[in-house]
Amino acid sequence: MRKLILVLFLGITILGCSETEPGIYTGNDQTFQLYKSSDFEFSGIVEVKELIAGGLEFNISLEGPKGDAGISYPAHLHFGGIDEPDVIIAAMLSTINSVSLKSNTLITKLSDGTNLDFESFQSFHGHIKVHLAAEGPDYKTILVSGHVGNISIRNSDLDRSKIAVCGNSF
Repeated sequence: MRKLILVLFLGITILGCSETEPGIYTGNDQTFQLYKSSDFEFSGIVEVKELIAGGLEFNISLEGPKGDAGISYPAHLHFGGIDEPDVIIAAMLSTINSVSLKSNTLITKLSDGTNLDFESFQSFHGHIKVHLAAEGPDYKTILVSGHVGNISIRNSDLDRSKIAVCGNSF
């Protein structure tokens, strides 16, 4: 009898554990390369995932030298191409921690008021830049950059000398 109870208990436990929690993603995702854009040895990727609840999650992962815990690198999603001067920031991305070299940002709306979902992102004309600093002369140093949305194919033509400095505001 004990064996029967033990078998029933284990069976219920196994079946109970096999149920998975509902996912938070729709399954729509896209990955873009972020290319070395200065003399600093960084590169990376940004993975864009659509959330069931709405909006997009931007996960940036860099490869390069790790820094001190107090250092972070600001990142922006911009309208337009990397080589276009004074482009407007479409969304502020979470700063990248210099120890983990990662950041995670949820975006539902762009600075111009446009709602952002996976379908609209497919026609988005923009890019991402990660800066060495949030202000001062190091703000002009772009660690990595890469086109996203519908112009991502142009990344293969990236010329570091043509990367424009970011516009200051939304």
